[in-house]
Order: sequence, then structure tokens, then C-alpha cells
Amino acid sequence: PPMTTAPPRRPAGVFAWCLYDWANSSFNTVIGTFVFSLYFARGIYGDPAGDGCGEDPAGSALWATAIGLSGLAVAVLSPVLGSIADRSGRRKPWIAVFVALTVVPTALLWFAEPSPDFIVYTLVLVVLASIAFELGGVFYNAMLATVAPPGMIGRVSGWAWGLGYIGGLACLAVALFGFVGLGGGTGLLGLPTENAENIRATALLVAAWFAVFALPMFLLTPDEPSAGIGLGTAVRQGLATLVKTLREVRRYAVIVRFLIASALYRDGLATLFAVGGLYAGCTFGMSFDQIIIFAIGLNVTAGLGAALFAFVDDRIGSKSTILIALAGLIGFGVPLLLISDPWTFIGLALGLGLFVGPAQAASRALMARLAPPHMETEMFGLYALTGKSIAFLGPLLFGAATAWTGSQRVGMATIVLFFIAGGALLLTVREPARREAVAAA
Repeated sequence: PPMTTAPPRRPAGVFAWCLYDWANSSFNTVIGTFVFSLYFARGIYGDPAGDGCGEDPAGSALWATAIGLSGLAVAVLSPVLGSIADRSGRRKPWIAVFVALTVVPTALLWFAEPSPDFIVYTLVLVVLASIAFELGGVFYNAMLATVAPPGMIGRVSGWAWGLGYIGGLACLAVALFGFVGLGGGTGLLGLPTENAENIRATALLVAAWFAVFALPMFLLTPDEPSAGIGLGTAVRQGLATLVKTLREVRRYAVIVRFLIASALYRDGLATLFAVGGLYAGCTFGMSFDQIIIFAIGLNVTAGLGAALFAFVDDRIGSKSTILIALAGLIGFGVPLLLISDPWTFIGLALGLGLFVGPAQAASRALMARLAPPHMETEMFGLYALTGKSIAFLGPLLFGAATAWTGSQRVGMATIVLFFIAGGALLLTVREPARREAVAAA
């Protein structure tokens, strides 16, 4: 093993690590989901619907295709880079590189004017930023087992995930009220709406937000010590280790089952994030402003759920926490397919949001517990690989079911099937004795 001494764990370092979730959530929330994606479809591509409800939502489809291609690149690169990083020891230098590769393309989106001439320009930048964003997350997640104090992996993961939801909410609120404005008005900063400057400026906001709030982790959170080998040696050893791991995958049967199970229910969650706004807008007739406010509410409940269930995770285990979360997602998800009143839909959806964060946070904690010592980054690379490798299934089944039946309700029902299938396979996964608890004793 390249590392022999664990870095010290201090509260400031743990909080700074959690703050990275607050920092990076701005990219997903503002760029990926609620602001810039709609601007691309409506402003740059020129799709007047831009929300998937119109007769020609091609702009939205093109954006989704670009995100899918970036996911494919992440699936290929993440286990390779993860294995190399485990050989070299340190992870923060890798994260720093990928933060920079996320921030710079994001800032350059400021120049994406509302014209079809900027379609390719915008998509190239979004793909580059998305790839770097996801790869940075692989190395960040791999730090969890060494950052969290003994017996607190679940809590630290949950706190970070909850903080991330609140960070996404905060950045979205600043973007909407400070830059974009609501109801056709201008934001508090008074940025001009001509040439979509008020919307394009949100890219600069996200770039600054990510860079500034990620900085404390680099300054305060300890890293694994360097293995003392050169990059070339780390690459050779890392690739050899990855090949050996893939050849001897049967030795990690429990991890493989978890990776497949988590890929299924994470694909359900990813599809929910991708089409939830479309479902709210098309089926219940919500306006853009209403969907944004609704999204803020979902971020609040998801953040609360992740933070509250963090204590449950360390008490009853990550596997049980995930199963409870999946049961909650199914319990609230089925009625959401049957009701027609918008207010009932909002109430049930906010309840469902309470279980979204715990499913994600506990999955990260369980992966950290299952990963063999000194193979954390490689295993989180495989975690990213399996998640991205079937990421197309959820949207594909949603689209096929919706097209076949002419009902988005039937399409949304496929998401519940992913939760059920993932939960059923997770039941066969044996959670190991918690290493951190043993170490504490």
C-alpha cells in the first residue's frame, strides 16, 4: 500500500470537505438543470417550447444528448484515473485540476449569446465542464473514508450532501433574484436583459461560487501523504492494478452486487432529476417561475433529509438507510403517478424529496465502507463507471413508455421500477463491519 499514516482529522478539515459539496452543487443546479439548460433550448437553439412540452423540443434533446456523451467519457476515464490516483497517494492535486477544468469552461459560457451560431460553442464547453465536474467528484468522494472521524462516515457523508442541497438552493436563489429576475422583470443587480446578459451572467456566478467555496477544502482538509513515486510510475502501477482488479472481479462479488444495485436506483434518481421538471410543467401545467420555486422547495427537503438521516446511517448502517430511503421514494412515488391536483402533487413531491438525499449520501458512505483500504479512489471510479454505464436506460424507458402510451404518468412509472429493482438486489449485499468503529475501539 502506498500510504502508511492516516492524515489527522480535525473539525475544520471535515467542515471544509463538506463545504466542497456546497461549492459544486452550484454547477448542477444552475448550469445543468434549471437556468442555463433552459436558456440554451430557448435562447441559443431557438426552441420556443424549450421544456419538452412543445411540438419541437429539439433544443432540450440536444442538450440532453451532450450531457449523455459527457457521461460516457466519465464512465471510461473515472476507473482509470482513480486507480492511478490510488498509486500516487494524494487526491487534492487531482481535484484542483478538475475544479479548474470545470470553472474555466463554465465562465466562458458568458460569451454564449442567444444565437444558433453559439450552439456548438456552448455544447463543447458544457461537455468539457461536465466531464471535469464528474471526475473531480470521484476523487472528492474517495476522501470520505479518511476525512470522516471514526464511526462517523455516514454522518459526514449526509452532512455534506445536505450542505450541497442547501448550497444549490442558495446559488439558485442568488441567480434568480439577483441576476435573472422573476415574472419577466429584472434581477436586483439590474443586469440588462438585452442579449440575455442577465442569464449569461449566471455562468460567471457559478464559476466564482465553485472556485471560492472549494478553496477551504484545499487549505484546511488534510490529504493522504504522497507515495513518493513519479507520475509515470503511478500511471503504470495504476493501470496494472485496474487490470488486475477487473480480472479478479469475482473476489469483490459483494462490491459488484452493490455497484449494480446502486447503478439501478441511481439511474432512477438521475431520470427523476432529468424529467421531473418536465412532468411538473407538462402534466400539471406549472409555469417556469412555479417550477423554479418548486425546485427550491425540493432542495430544502432533500437537504433536510440527507442531514437528518446522517445519524440514522451511523446507527443502523448504510444499507438499511438506503433501503428505507428507497421505500420512501416508492411510497411517495406511486401516489404521485395517480393524483391530478397540483397542490397534492407538490405536497407529495416535497415528501419524496426527504428520501432523495439519504439514498445518495448513504450510497456514498456504503461505497466508502466496502472499498478495500488504499483502493478507495479506484472503487469510486468503478462506482462512477457503473452509474454512467446504464445512465441511458432510465431516460430511454421514460421516453419509450411516454411515446407508446401518450402519457407521462406511465413514463414516470418506469422510475419506480428502477427503485424496486435496485432495492431488491441491494438486499443480497452484506454490509461489512465498520472499519472506523473497529479502529476507534
